[in-house]
Amino acid sequence: MFIPLHDGVPLRFMRAPYVTHVLIALCVLLYLLLTLRESETGQIAVAAGFGLIPSVLFGTAQLPAELLQAPTWLTPLSNVFLHLGLAHLLGNMLFLFVFGDNVEDAMGHARFLLFFCLCGLGGSLAHALVNPASEQPLIGASGAISGIIAAYLMLYPRVRIWGLAFNWIPLRITALYAILAWVLFQLVQALLDPDGHVGWWAHLGGLATGVALTPVFIHRQARLFGRPARG
Repeated sequence: MFIPLHDGVPLRFMRAPYVTHVLIALCVLLYLLLTLRESETGQIAVAAGFGLIPSVLFGTAQLPAELLQAPTWLTPLSNVFLHLGLAHLLGNMLFLFVFGDNVEDAMGHARFLLFFCLCGLGGSLAHALVNPASEQPLIGASGAISGIIAAYLMLYPRVRIWGLAFNWIPLRITALYAILAWVLFQLVQALLDPDGHVGWWAHLGGLATGVALTPVFIHRQARLFGRPARG
């Protein structure tokens, strides 16, 4: 596994990636509110009420009426901003911090926010479609961040990224190889875990959504694979 730490790519079209910073702050704030104010039972209840439960989404199961919960139609998006494990939160926020600024730079603030949400939705729906009977809540920004990773690969495939290979070996590697290895890992894990105990299909769904949307969302001045995105 490869953990990205720094890419060194300067911003070209904006002064600061405000949306990336706000998304990180929001996810961290929600995590702190849950872990500091809620018991373990309360955290599980919040995950059930605001996470995506495929069987509830498709109407084959229902949550208790007394449980505080988001509207069912909103849960494919509301789950994206929730994290209960510290490692889960830190991993997602690190990927968002390293890759999000340059993708936001290439798209603009508003389009990047919409892109983030749509990739999160794409990941959530992919997970639900593959595991329609699951009663386990899906939470986390992994699907949205997978879309950002896809956009970064399409924008900066030749950039060399500093990171940790196998979580501890310092390494500088071309983004193309690092991200393709990450994608292969997600695919293998999804095939090995067909019951959806981890949201691997959410990662792949977000990735596919990012690939489809990136050419539409980036500035005319931004380039895909070193070439202009649109004429």
